[in-house]
Amino acid sequence: MRAYLASSIGVACTAALALPLALYPGPAHARAERAATSGSTQSLPLLPLASGGLDRGVAASGGDTGDRGVAAPDVRPFSLVGVVWDRPSADLRARVQVRTRAVGSGEWSPWRELLPYEDEAPDPGSPERRSARAHGGTAPLWVGDSDGVQARVRAERTATADADGRAAADEGADGRAAADEGADGRAVAGGVRAAALPAGLRLELVDPGEAPAPPPGRGALRALPAHPVPPRPVPPRPARTHPVPTRPAPPQPVPTRPARTHPVPTRPAPPRSAPTHPAPTPGGAGAAPGAKPSAGSSSGKPSAGLPSGKPSPDPSSPRPSPSKTTAGPLPSPAPSTQPPSALGAEVTKASAAGHTAPRPRIITRAGWGADEKIREKGHVYSKTVKVAFIHHTVTGNKYSCSQAPSVLRSIYRYHVKSLGWRDYGYNFTIDKCGKIYEGRSGGVAKAVRGAHTLGFNTNSMGVAVLGTFSTKKPPAKAVKAIAKLTAWKLGLFKRNPRGTTHLVSGGGNKYKKGTSVKLHVIAGHRDGFATECPGKRLYKKLGSVRKTAARLQGR
Repeated sequence: MRAYLASSIGVACTAALALPLALYPGPAHARAERAATSGSTQSLPLLPLASGGLDRGVAASGGDTGDRGVAAPDVRPFSLVGVVWDRPSADLRARVQVRTRAVGSGEWSPWRELLPYEDEAPDPGSPERRSARAHGGTAPLWVGDSDGVQARVRAERTATADADGRAAADEGADGRAAADEGADGRAVAGGVRAAALPAGLRLELVDPGEAPAPPPGRGALRALPAHPVPPRPVPPRPARTHPVPTRPAPPQPVPTRPARTHPVPTRPAPPRSAPTHPAPTPGGAGAAPGAKPSAGSSSGKPSAGLPSGKPSPDPSSPRPSPSKTTAGPLPSPAPSTQPPSALGAEVTKASAAGHTAPRPRIITRAGWGADEKIREKGHVYSKTVKVAFIHHTVTGNKYSCSQAPSVLRSIYRYHVKSLGWRDYGYNFTIDKCGKIYEGRSGGVAKAVRGAHTLGFNTNSMGVAVLGTFSTKKPPAKAVKAIAKLTAWKLGLFKRNPRGTTHLVSGGGNKYKKGTSVKLHVIAGHRDGFATECPGKRLYKKLGSVRKTAARLQGR
């Protein structure tokens, strides 16, 4: 029996010692899990393509100025892709395409375009643009859960003069040489030359990770009026302008006032008693006392002059305290003067603004799971907000509203880790369901300088709608959210959504540096830069956005 117990205890101890090894992953696997939880980025270099290695549609000519690509059938899961290169000022004259393999089904997607991103960036010459970490890149593309990828970068073909001095066939609209390029996509002899590609081309695969649970009460800002106090100053004004009708209304002051007039004739000489007799008689009418103190109270305070208008002579000076305490009408103006003094600067600011709108519900950075450790510390601000630039993220429309926070975390990581920006580029982002998200850190009500409209990031804000709206109609909920957000934010800076203003260009492909440009207060990205953003279909909605935003401001 003892032998049996000893052997049983030995087996149990051996199992207990071995159990942790089976339940807990090794150090390397644990690090991978932690990285996946907080998000991660895989960077794959794009190398010259050979005729093999990829499918027939990917292969192209090699060489330093030829096409580049990569095939990675087995990578860690990712959900967003983009292509970056070393210098942010370098031009990518090429057509970039990717296709991905879905996790689970193993199906490959069709080839999809990665669009240029040079127009949504920090301003030229800014510290954010000149940072050693800054890179050039395409717009990111949301592809969903994927574990395989193929990418190709096909340089633009330019026609050279032939032997007779005539130009070869022009390049096709899709970026490929129409006549001089072979059916398999290879450049052929005949006067066609491939454009040089920027150095350091690489494919970025971004995993958004899982959002941490936001702290209690920090997930969202509820819908609160931007200025809840403006309605209060309105009632006090009529209260001050109509003190006379309110004072004769209570019968109590009438008997008390004659009681005070009796000692008046006893103190002064008899001639002074004569003006005191008409004082009680017009007291019932109420109009005469309002007229007489107005003339006699020019040297005193209006509030004190109205109740002491009858004993206007010297007797009013020896008894200032009873005249203030016994006057019945005083309690009505007293509360009317207290709220403005208590509200102070807030009331003054609200009345000066003139037109405000309620703040919409805004999901904070904590709400969508932004990792504050990856961005730069501190913030950069402008003096004001004069223009709201509207964008589309061109990340595609194949996402659900529940996935929107993951899309934001992916774009955020791509902006900071891949492009080297200090923070998320846009000030606000709106999803297809009309939810509004805080973008760049620094305060939703402040003039935070973003990286959204090259050359016009100063004194402006960028609002991006998740999706691509070149041919697809933007959701009505998203358009309405743009109007709500801009009405509130522009109202804080006294801007009329239907108005125009001027910004000075910091440099771009549409306006030279130093040019004063007239812009709509609510403008499209294409108004400040030669780009298709925010998409043809969304740009057409900006007129209705301006009208709705102005109406929400009470204009």
